[in-house]
Amino acid sequence: MAHPRLQELTQQLHSDNVRDRILALVALRSLPTSDAFPLIKPMLYDGYLPVRSMAIRSLVNHPSAESVSLLVKLLEDSSYEIRAGAAGALGDLGDHQAVQPLTRAFLEDTEWLVRFSAAVSLGNLKDPRAYEVLVNALKHPEVIVQQAAIAALGEIKAIDAIDTLLNFVQSEDWLVRQCLAEALGNLPSPKSISALKYLAKDDHPQVAATAATILGRMHGS
Repeated sequence: MAHPRLQELTQQLHSDNVRDRILALVALRSLPTSDAFPLIKPMLYDGYLPVRSMAIRSLVNHPSAESVSLLVKLLEDSSYEIRAGAAGALGDLGDHQAVQPLTRAFLEDTEWLVRFSAAVSLGNLKDPRAYEVLVNALKHPEVIVQQAAIAALGEIKAIDAIDTLLNFVQSEDWLVRQCLAEALGNLPSPKSISALKYLAKDDHPQVAATAATILGRMHGS
């Protein structure tokens, strides 16, 4: 039996009012996939970018092989905002089949936002196959992409990357140093503990506090 709101939401999705379409897509997140998915799918190609972006986010609530396939196709979209949104959603879906297309998106896309989203998602997937591309991402000129790569290397437990990561201990950007402290917390080793002790004395209070907290957690206190 179809959900009682299905007819109402179907009408909303055909409204000329963008806000109506967006609100309908939000509501579809909580409906059964069998009802929601066929309505979300065409909205991925709506004429308005905010509607398309909301459709991508709503798709995350209805994971399936087809959801992954649709998002992978959107990695080739002409809009970099849509490509970035699709890359981020693939990480949230948690399907490891997304590793290869996300890797390709990072290596081939020219927009830093897409590369950032791809790096974050590769970390979310926690798949060691992402190691090479994430180490490569540390060289990206955009600091925010470097941050994403540092965090992701921590997420995939890339112990072999510690020496490379330690190059960021004296980064001029305190957010990079804080991100490094968080990543090192996932990579327990004598080198990472030594680096965390150094960061616990950082001039920036948030870096120092983060490193101290992680050290305490690593020592079980």
